[in-house]
Amino acid sequence: MGEVFNLENLWAQVNADDVNIAGSVFKLLLSMVLGAMVGLERRHKGQIAGMRTFALICMGATLAMLVSIYIPEQLFGWTENGDPGRIAAQVISGIGFLGAGAIIQMKGSVRGLTTAAGMWMTASIGLAVGAGMYVVAVTASVLIILVLTLLELCEKRLFKGREQKIVRLKVDYIVKDASPFRQFFSKHNVHISDEFLRYDYTQETTIINFMVRSHDKTDFIKLFDEIHGSGNVLSLTLTNEVNN
Repeated sequence: MGEVFNLENLWAQVNADDVNIAGSVFKLLLSMVLGAMVGLERRHKGQIAGMRTFALICMGATLAMLVSIYIPEQLFGWTENGDPGRIAAQVISGIGFLGAGAIIQMKGSVRGLTTAAGMWMTASIGLAVGAGMYVVAVTASVLIILVLTLLELCEKRLFKGREQKIVRLKVDYIVKDASPFRQFFSKHNVHISDEFLRYDYTQETTIINFMVRSHDKTDFIKLFDEIHGSGNVLSLTLTNEVNN
């Protein structure tokens, strides 16, 4: 009976409104597990931010929430002078710095948007755990995993056979009209969704980045041979547009 009583007492502390040691330890452990779950999926996709990063983000947000509740509880006794959301509110804005570090912009190609969004969501989950919203936090974690896995499969099915790519050309003169290059893509039924030009007047060169959508059977080798055969093309690069 004593063991049952202790377990019941422990569970009561975990669910208590006030900040206590047992409840705080449980919340930190839960946020670590939930954050690691999201980080595992990101690491599986080849992202630099993995289990450790997401676990730390979630735990940090939980700790911030606990401190945010503890200070007005202990110092102000929940009077009108205490604001339990003041410290926690800074987590949402502060996580933007980590999110920005996860986003990589590579001359028209963007990588890391989904990871940055996952960081922001994971921080929110940590706040929910710190506030004692366990069911909401667990549900949100499961939904994140579903979004990152099942919706990706749906996207691949919906856009099967139509791939987004970046074609980068370096030309040894200042290009004022890119329409001659566009004609090569049109000839091979490659749709240009956007383009970026960067001029180097010191070297008298131009770098053109074409964001294109093509069928998976498009013969880019033949396309590149034709573009290179037009003359003055120093280099050609083909990369997949990755925004995960």
